[in-house]
Parts: sequence; C-alpha cells; structure tokens
Amino acid sequence: MQITRISELTGKTHTREIALTIAELRHGYDAIYRGALFQDAFPQLDADDREFLKTGITPEEWDAAFPEED
Repeated sequence: MQITRISELTGKTHTREIALTIAELRHGYDAIYRGALFQDAFPQLDADDREFLKTGITPEEWDAAFPEED
C-alpha cells in the first residue's frame, strides 16, 4: 500500500510503497497503542519502512542528515 507521511526531519511530504495490508497496518498501530515497540508491532517490515511509518523520514533524508563517518 502507498503511505504518505510528512517528514519530521525536513517537513517534506513523501509517499512510499510499504508491503502491508490495511488490516496489518491497523493491527500494528493497535499494538503500538497498547504499548508495543514499533519493531514488535511491525516485525515484517525492515528498519527503513518502520522509520518511515513512525516519522516520515526516508532513507535518503536519513543518510543526508547523518552521513556515515569513515
């Protein structure tokens, strides 16, 4: 499904394809509401997709803001 979020880092609006059904999305957010950690609520997603759901930050924005040091 396509998810649109506003990045908490840049304020830009992004849309990303995330491999979830609406039922999985609801189940995950229900679990978070009950106190689950994001990684436990959405174990089927990788870290980039979970970060996007949580904050709207894309991997490209993350890399630009926090470059790896050599």
